[in-house]
Amino acid sequence: MNLSSQLHETAKRLPQKPAYYFMDQSSTYAELDGAITKFASGLEKLGVKKGDHIGLLLGNSPFFVIGMYGALRLGATVIPINPIYTPDEIGYILNNGDVNTIIALDLMVPLAEKVHHALPMVENYIICETPQGKEANVDVTQLSVFPKLKSFTDVLATGELSFQGPELDEDDVAVILYTSGTTGKPKGAMLTHKNLYSNARDVGIYLHMNEDDRIITTLPMFHVFCLTVSLNAPLLSGATILIDPKFSPKEIFRLAKEYEPTIFAGVPTMYNFLYQYPEGDPKDLKSLRLCISGGAAMPVALLKSFEEKFNVMISEGYGLSEASPVTCFNPLDRPRKAGSIGQSIVHVENKVVNELGEEVPPGQSGELIVRGPNVMKGYYKMPEETAATIRNGWLYTGDMATMDEEGYFYIVDRKKDLIIVGGYNVYPREVEEVLYNHSEIIEVAVIGVPDPNQGEAVRAYVVKKDPSLTEEAVLAYCREHLAKYKVPSAIEFLEELPKNTTGKILRRALKDQVTKS
Repeated sequence: MNLSSQLHETAKRLPQKPAYYFMDQSSTYAELDGAITKFASGLEKLGVKKGDHIGLLLGNSPFFVIGMYGALRLGATVIPINPIYTPDEIGYILNNGDVNTIIALDLMVPLAEKVHHALPMVENYIICETPQGKEANVDVTQLSVFPKLKSFTDVLATGELSFQGPELDEDDVAVILYTSGTTGKPKGAMLTHKNLYSNARDVGIYLHMNEDDRIITTLPMFHVFCLTVSLNAPLLSGATILIDPKFSPKEIFRLAKEYEPTIFAGVPTMYNFLYQYPEGDPKDLKSLRLCISGGAAMPVALLKSFEEKFNVMISEGYGLSEASPVTCFNPLDRPRKAGSIGQSIVHVENKVVNELGEEVPPGQSGELIVRGPNVMKGYYKMPEETAATIRNGWLYTGDMATMDEEGYFYIVDRKKDLIIVGGYNVYPREVEEVLYNHSEIIEVAVIGVPDPNQGEAVRAYVVKKDPSLTEEAVLAYCREHLAKYKVPSAIEFLEELPKNTTGKILRRALKDQVTKS
């Protein structure tokens, strides 16, 4: 079984059930499945075949859902790409990923015209027409000088509902997800049909997703968190997804009031924005049975404040691209532990090991490693990096963690973010948790900076609620709650912290600023 065939089975079972809402327009499972079949057929007529690589440069929209599932039904490999990446970043992924067909928004046509000579392997540019493109005077029909350009609508129209598609092997690569490149160039994690299907199925089971659920899909679809938790798992469960093109607190509260969603998934900064939104009425979120947080560790103070204000439980989980991505979630039928990423989901094993790969006792810190049907095939064209990351069937995550006596895991921090102050280990998250408990602090990020005496020193970047809050007041607060070597050497106030497109705070960007200065 795979994602595409399972969606087809759901469409036969629930043909008139709404599969999604987008811009207040709905599509049934039968309509969605028909569009996917026709798009797969249309791709085949363009010469796209099983095993070809298709790049998706799309935001949250039906184009993404139909494009991805249509490509999978044809047996092609999908490479989702953040459309706001720079031309160099996009070009690297397209070239490294051997992409020969691109599906993109019409707003990207001017860029395609400029760079297509540098991408001779790309045979088709399938353009999705949008209202924003029309406003920018991008007219796909007038671009005959660019013969590789096709309209998404036309490709869909040429397809046939009788299309069957090739046989798919569960070990065929379905998606290649490029990591964010925190260490060097991005690496393409190869996820098979088995990887994606098993993780979506197991997440759906673990979170009790069913046909009555309505999920707000506001996380970026090109990101693995959304791909599995807010797109694939709901569609496998026969649920309805509420596609939100771009996160904003105002729109989330509107969707909640209008469609009565049952599940919301987001990263901690999204919860912070919702919590701080002055016009956010807790009554509008009363239909939610569950909130899901991932992508980064959620400060315990924020988790408790959000739950108290909106009267809904947040289940924090953990995942990474190389594991499709979910490995842990806080259970719904047993106690939730604030600050924990929960327990291993069904069919997935997690354990904490020392530098020799030996499991450490409960409470002791080590590297989190993972094993299961969700673990990637490897990195595309990178056998050495694959061998270093997957050892004896275990995926080494690079995250430091502990496990308690009841099998709940706690992320201590990224291995590479560890700060060593005079020989003492300082984990940024520990300092951040203390600062998040300060009533006048909205957001915080902690990094290590070079220090001539101690090797490294702790520095905190803070977004404050009260303009009169001073550096000395924050440092005094830290001295009350932290050991001396963990206290920041400096506090820098910023209007906002750098974030990626999912809203995850980027310590890396702050480190880069220090290096440049």
